[in-house]
Formats: sequence, C-alpha cells, structure tokens
Amino acid sequence: MAKKSMVEREKKREALVAQHAAKRAALKEIVNDRSKPVEERFKATLKLAQMPRNSSATRLHNRCQLTGRPHAYYRKLKVSRIMLRELGSNGEIPGLVKSSW
Repeated sequence: MAKKSMVEREKKREALVAQHAAKRAALKEIVNDRSKPVEERFKATLKLAQMPRNSSATRLHNRCQLTGRPHAYYRKLKVSRIMLRELGSNGEIPGLVKSSW
C-alpha cells in the first residue's frame, strides 16, 4: 500500500491539471505560433512560467486505483501487476486466466 500522502498529492495534482488545462493550452498555442510577434510570445511564456508547476500534465504519475502503487501499472485496467494477479486469481477480471503448469 502506498503512502496516503503520496496518493493525496497525486489527486491534488490531477485537480490542478484539470483546473488549468484550458489556460495552459491557450498560452502554449500563443507561444508556438510563429506568426505572432516575439514580444507577445515572450509574454505568454512568462505567464506560463508563473502558473503552478503541478498544473502541468507531465507531473502526473499513473497509480494503481486500488493500492496507489506507482510502479508496474497497467494502463488498460488501471491497476498494478500485483493487484492484476490477485484479481485474476479470484476471477474478477473477465477473460483473464492465471496460467499454471
């Protein structure tokens, strides 16, 4: 089980990303538009730098929905390898059969 503080920090980051996504996208569009004047693009860059760092989508880290584990994460199922094996053994994931020989 992951530390509760880390799971809560990740939730806070997700909320910040959602809150600032539109504004960040608009500023990035201005920065990447080569037809705009350099001064305007520079001002947009400064505004982007003033925004909270945790509002950037690259700061998000995938975590298991059940345990909060950050490593060995299966995107399709949103669980870690450990929980995938456990759920598969219990027959809770349709179509998944744990092999044994």
